[in-house]
Amino acid sequence: MASKLSTWALEFLREDRVGVVSTLNADGSSHLTTMWYLLTDDGTIIMNTPGRNQKVKNLRRDPRIAFCVGDRTRSVSLYGRVSISEDQELVRRDLGQLLERYVKDASIRPQVLETFIQQSRVALHFVPEKVTEFAV
Repeated sequence: MASKLSTWALEFLREDRVGVVSTLNADGSSHLTTMWYLLTDDGTIIMNTPGRNQKVKNLRRDPRIAFCVGDRTRSVSLYGRVSISEDQELVRRDLGQLLERYVKDASIRPQVLETFIQQSRVALHFVPEKVTEFAV
């Protein structure tokens, strides 16, 4: 298991995809959910989510996270510890970047941003400590 992403994995993660996040429930079972994400130039994964959902509860208790992006023949799995921020300036900035990536119609982005902001969201950031890449 490596700690850095290969060139193909960086390109793969920058394609139009969603990821699957795994957090740990209090009983040790996995909690899985799909998420929008953004890979920054320094290798940080940025995500954003309502602050009261199960994954955030889990991450507040145990910050370990696994994140996987895949298609039929390739996948990249990232493992690390997440930081949670309730700083609304950061939340808004991250949301703006995520909306640019995922909401193709720029004319509706302001409305989507305002809807999301009303959900008391948090910013999730993590730098992968371990990386697993798979390709057929």
